[in-house]
Amino acid sequence: MRILGIDPGTATTGFSILESEKGKVKLLDYGCIRTKAGLKQNIRLDQIAKDITTLIKKWKPAKASIEKLFFSNNAKTAMTVAEARGVIIQKCTENGLGIEQYTPNEIKLAVCGYGKADKKMIQDMVKIILGLTQTPKPDDAADAIAAAICLANTIKP
Repeated sequence: MRILGIDPGTATTGFSILESEKGKVKLLDYGCIRTKAGLKQNIRLDQIAKDITTLIKKWKPAKASIEKLFFSNNAKTAMTVAEARGVIIQKCTENGLGIEQYTPNEIKLAVCGYGKADKKMIQDMVKIILGLTQTPKPDDAADAIAAAICLANTIKP
């Protein structure tokens, strides 16, 4: 099964594409969707929507694993990220993907065995789990890979 992993954000949305088959996972693609600071929010959301649609059409995932919004002390940031999540969820739904959503702590627990793991620990464990030669960067992309691994761990072989 092909999985789209997403770490949502307005300025930077991490993404990953994993193939999960018989309990084994393989990383096919990862990176970040970046939007320019200073653009109106609707323009940024439109770019995210178009880029997510492009990824879905290219890789044809069956499911998406999307990180849930972590409560932020900055209400403005939380609102813009929530809007980005909404656009991403809508595009995944429109394209027929099954959607699972996980809290940051659930993802950390699934990947690191520790719900309060830091960014470096997540990157290191993603590298180990996937047998990569290099640590995936930036951390937004590594978080998206971790979200996809979290979903892959729930799929029965």
